[in-house]
Amino acid sequence: MSSSSNSQSPPPENAVDLATLPVPSLSQLQQRLQSDLTHLSTSHTRLRTAQSRFKDCIHSIKSGVQTSADEPSTKPRPLLIPLTSSLYVPGVLASEETVMVDIGTGFYVEKSCEDAIKFYQKKVEELQANMIQIEGVVQGKTETLRGVEEVLRRKVLAQQQHQSAGGGEVGKG
Repeated sequence: MSSSSNSQSPPPENAVDLATLPVPSLSQLQQRLQSDLTHLSTSHTRLRTAQSRFKDCIHSIKSGVQTSADEPSTKPRPLLIPLTSSLYVPGVLASEETVMVDIGTGFYVEKSCEDAIKFYQKKVEELQANMIQIEGVVQGKTETLRGVEEVLRRKVLAQQQHQSAGGGEVGKG
């Protein structure tokens, strides 16, 4: 019953009845919607990748920088520092209380481990909100695309039936 109540709600002011559009306009709209969906999917993937990197930063601080209260560190902790994705150099952790955080566009700020974790958690939450927003837009565009494809399919079938009915009589005569 909820679907019937949705169909009875008034259309938005700028809504266009898809059945009134010609086939070429429907095809263009279909292509534009598919392009939009591709772009939105790519954006969603990039946001998810960025969110994963921020989560990795949190994990790295918790597991690689901070020491637990049970085992305080008294000697320098060796670690490998990545220069590229496959090239590392040996290093020593300078501080277990602070880290350098890339806050964007090549600017780094020294933060306590706790503040760095909070910074990255905030970034993860912001990206999650953006991903949810994109998912809603994708859902709406997908529904619109399905409607366009359905109307387009019906119009093309009607044209084919009209042509075959007219062409069949000519072929018999």
